[in-house]
Amino acid sequence: MPLSLDTLECVAREVVACKRCPRLIAYCTQVAKTKKKAYRDWDYWGKPVPGFGDPRARLLVIGLAPAAHGGNRTGRIFTGDRSGDYLFRALYAAGFASQPVSRSRDDGLTLRDAYITAVNRCAPPGNRPTPEEILNCREYLERELNLLPDLRAVVALGRIAFDQYLTILRNRGIIESKAGFVFAHDREHVIARGQPVLISSYHPSQQNTSTGLLTDEMLKAVFMRARRLIEKRND
Repeated sequence: MPLSLDTLECVAREVVACKRCPRLIAYCTQVAKTKKKAYRDWDYWGKPVPGFGDPRARLLVIGLAPAAHGGNRTGRIFTGDRSGDYLFRALYAAGFASQPVSRSRDDGLTLRDAYITAVNRCAPPGNRPTPEEILNCREYLERELNLLPDLRAVVALGRIAFDQYLTILRNRGIIESKAGFVFAHDREHVIARGQPVLISSYHPSQQNTSTGLLTDEMLKAVFMRARRLIEKRND
């Protein structure tokens, strides 16, 4: 599709209809049928989950993938799971979200100056997509980057999101190598003139939050940093 004809809405439609990864489609479908006891009355989404947010966003947030009983249930990334609880509290605190909770697609939440997406659009078994599945999904992230011209900062939640964003930059010739970029929590990475600043962050997974590796205040600090960066770059 020529870039001039592409839109975020086109990307979203293609994501939802995507069948590139049979293992993931089978898993999402099965989870939607069996459900979790707590959500037995829900009509699960059970399909790939598109990104969402403000098309004029200056901040892009990249996660790993929808949760089996979160985004795969609700149809919106980081919605209806504990990771989302942490993320939206932080986004709200920094002025990027209209409310601090995200429960369903029709809960009234809107993003302001931010867009949320993921490396993989299907919930993977064990939260572990294969390298092939990551590659299959990369086109969607690349197109979203093309269609978000106002970006000033990118927050990569987790090492995989961090690595995949850098891979895209390397493939585009924006950076020569990923070797000089070291993942750490709440760290700024200056890419190149005219490119968004990259901020690496621990992912708000239950594994990280339940062990104290990532706290509410630590994640809020990441998005307050993002807020300062995008406002500073517009001075």
